[in-house]
Amino acid sequence: MLRIGVVGVGTVGQSVCKILEDNKDIITARAGVEIVPVAGVVNDLSKKRDVKIKLTNNVDELLNDDNIDIIVELMGGVEKAYEVVKKALEKGKPVVTANKALLAYHRYELQEIAGDTAFEYEAAVAGGIPIINALRDGLSANHIKSIRGIINGTCNYMLDKMINENIPYDVILKEAQELGYAEADPTFDVGGFDAAHKLLILASIAYGIDAKPEDILIEGIENITSEDIAFAKEFNYSLKLLGIAKKKNDKVELRVHSVLIPNKEMIAKVDGVMNGVSVVGDKVGETLFYGAGAGGDATASAVIANIIDIARKGKGSPMLGFNMPLEDGLTLASKDDIETKYYLRMQVEDKSGVLAKIASILGKRDISIKTMLQKSYDETKANLLLSTHTCKEKDIKEALNELKSSGVVLSMPAMIRIEE
Repeated sequence: MLRIGVVGVGTVGQSVCKILEDNKDIITARAGVEIVPVAGVVNDLSKKRDVKIKLTNNVDELLNDDNIDIIVELMGGVEKAYEVVKKALEKGKPVVTANKALLAYHRYELQEIAGDTAFEYEAAVAGGIPIINALRDGLSANHIKSIRGIINGTCNYMLDKMINENIPYDVILKEAQELGYAEADPTFDVGGFDAAHKLLILASIAYGIDAKPEDILIEGIENITSEDIAFAKEFNYSLKLLGIAKKKNDKVELRVHSVLIPNKEMIAKVDGVMNGVSVVGDKVGETLFYGAGAGGDATASAVIANIIDIARKGKGSPMLGFNMPLEDGLTLASKDDIETKYYLRMQVEDKSGVLAKIASILGKRDISIKTMLQKSYDETKANLLLSTHTCKEKDIKEALNELKSSGVVLSMPAMIRIEE
């Protein structure tokens, strides 16, 4: 029998306990041993929880209990969770976590501490989608060319509603909060930070890149407007918040931001609160993983899959899937060196010579215009929507600053990157 201690008995923790009870027979058959949750740690003992296990507010009771075989960390946060997981691993207790923020900041230290002790974290990225094991094991013979992930269901739901039902950002954010998809303070989701934490985990497995959230480009969906939606529809694009990792020679681009992506691409068809991750390997080509990215049962399913894996193997394998550098000299690309296509939105004076001046400012930096759409407000002002061919992030940002002070653009131009 394997005895499980659950640190954090919230929505996911309760689902873990319930699934282990409901599906006991099939889990035992697959694990080769009975798996039983025996204790949990909570902050508030007076709050009612739908579990049959002993509850405590003292985590050391679980960490020091030799009868508890595996610690499941579902408390969230970074530093307190790090101390709990570190102590468990130092005591030789295997750990399963769903904590992406913890891993975004401490994955390499924890891999070192874990050594041969099993440490699993499938539920930390994309809920019930087995993307961690796919990268670590199923695609381990491949050099990974790119990863593109819809890994925040809140943003995906909101953008879908904005583009398909013409609902303004403020209205759909309120709806998402009422439905429980977005928190009262939605910054972590809509600002791109949740997706960034998950992307960093995937990039470590794929490339061995040790980057923190502060090191990479992170933008959210807060500034999407009806004009951007109109452009997307006109030119057959979907709007998505993507986590993107791309290998180019000895550099890896890591970025999270809104993108315009052609409707024909498979990942553009991932709708609502669902998640989807596209991985391109040099031998296998493109593979697409799709499923529920959040929710108690979906996330608990991934947690229990990790517990079963530990039951089968006993001993742990390298947490990130490698014991030595994956590729010598592979480093994080500078944000300024990112190369992609861009969509620009700017309010301009509606008069002759404006387009020529804009084209001249872009042309000085070898930025060429691919498509254009103009929407007039009145006889004096218009919104100019255009897309570019591939260029560098540094050049487009310099051009935007010059356009702002050009005298023909009435406010700071907005920009969305295009992935094709």
